[in-house]
Amino acid sequence: MKHILLCFFFPLYLYVELFHYFCSMENLIKLYTSYTGAEPANVEKIAGAGSNREYYRFTDDKGKTIIGVVGTSRDENHAFIYLSKHFAGLKLPVPKVVAVDADELRYLQTDLGETSLYDALKDGRNAGGRYTQNEKLLLKKTIRELPAMQMVGAIGLDWTNCYPQPEFDEDSVLFDLNYFKYCFLKPTELDFHELKLEANFRMFAKDLTAEPTDSFLYRDFQARNVMIDAAGNPCFIDFQGGRKGPYYYDLASFLWQASAKYSHKLRRELVYEYYNSLKNYIEVPSVRHFVERLSLFVLFRTLQVLGAYGFRGYFERKKYFIDSIPAAIQNLRELLELDVFPYPYMIGMLKRLIQLPQFVQIEEKSMTRSDGLKVDDKNIYKGHPQDGPATYSKYDGKGPLVVRVFSFSYRKGIPEDESGNGGGYVFDCRSTHNPGRYEPYKKLTGLDAPVIRFLEDDGEILTFLESVYKLADAHVERYMQRGFTDLMFSFGCTGGQHRSVYSAQHLAEHLNGKYGIEVRIVHREQGINGVLAAR
Repeated sequence: MKHILLCFFFPLYLYVELFHYFCSMENLIKLYTSYTGAEPANVEKIAGAGSNREYYRFTDDKGKTIIGVVGTSRDENHAFIYLSKHFAGLKLPVPKVVAVDADELRYLQTDLGETSLYDALKDGRNAGGRYTQNEKLLLKKTIRELPAMQMVGAIGLDWTNCYPQPEFDEDSVLFDLNYFKYCFLKPTELDFHELKLEANFRMFAKDLTAEPTDSFLYRDFQARNVMIDAAGNPCFIDFQGGRKGPYYYDLASFLWQASAKYSHKLRRELVYEYYNSLKNYIEVPSVRHFVERLSLFVLFRTLQVLGAYGFRGYFERKKYFIDSIPAAIQNLRELLELDVFPYPYMIGMLKRLIQLPQFVQIEEKSMTRSDGLKVDDKNIYKGHPQDGPATYSKYDGKGPLVVRVFSFSYRKGIPEDESGNGGGYVFDCRSTHNPGRYEPYKKLTGLDAPVIRFLEDDGEILTFLESVYKLADAHVERYMQRGFTDLMFSFGCTGGQHRSVYSAQHLAEHLNGKYGIEVRIVHREQGINGVLAAR
């Protein structure tokens, strides 16, 4: 009677799931008991597995642990079991499979601990990518180990054991590109030409597969799939989707993971670490060729990720994936600024995509770390781990930057800095040819066409400004990176009328045009004030 009542209140599928769970657990415990000779003292389910496999931590009466795995896909399990045994035989840092059920639906593997690289980087990631030296060291250790997995791991590997396919090819590329098209692009309702896009997709797929390689493509190389052992060394898990393919893919997958928020500087450092480590295993291509090929895979991986986010977010309505889209779009936006991809229609369409109202870029405020550490990822000084994290200026993260440019006469003194920051740069224009010494120009200024023509035909002022631009650009970029709000440039000449006015006006227009920042111009001796608005 009790069973009848329970059936009335609970759907049948729940009973099926419960039956499956208890059967799986019973068989998994039998496997453990058979391997160790005793039943476990404790069984703990491990949360957060990203696949259809379930993970359990078995603990014996002495505190020794083993991970038990239950998977519904025999082929997927077989791939992992084979690859794990293969990699372990090559002394690579992976979990060892110590026992397998006859049907390969359950197996036991060594326990690599509870801390993933993703967990270890949590504070830096939550602070918007402000990583400490220790966190950067973990990243560098990880990226230096990747070539060993790819190159050594491929030695003697039977690719027929890979799941779901043995090799990265054009068909798999086109599948992922169309996944992006149908799961992300179409839901945005952006208008595009199907045939033209398909033609560019095929060109893209051909280029991605143009360089055959015998390396192991991890496929899902990300921080969640790297465990940090007790000695602080990285170990690799969840490689069952791997196959034969280009090594660029894994590097792109790891460094351009949308949620990681790695700075441009940190990415460059990690690419450099990988490139130098790769030299230990193969004859590497030139830096230029390497970077060009890597850029293709970064673009491909970005579209692939957007396709996955689109399916999980737009179709399955999972908030986490919807919230992840802006970071992936930002990666795409930065890639498109490179203007190096030979797929005109696809790139044009993507540029229209990132301009859609729902993808408008919102500048995030600078964040601090919850653990109290203050770091500056964009510091020009390449710190040593022994130095610890850099202190953080009270002026950091205040943005946006406003630049003030003055022209003045040295006879009347250098302009005062009303911001209290010390006055910035002062450039002396008096070394250049002075049009004020000639009668036709004495009543004119550096804003008037005859003076401009005189200075530019002479050419000295252009050479002078060429050096000024280089210095100013570097300074402005650095101030924008750090979120400083005020920078001042001043140009002085004898009367504050010709050369200084010309120089100040042209620097102001240069900075506004190149960086889109607000520039305030003051030609002090002429009584002229102006503002070039931010764009």
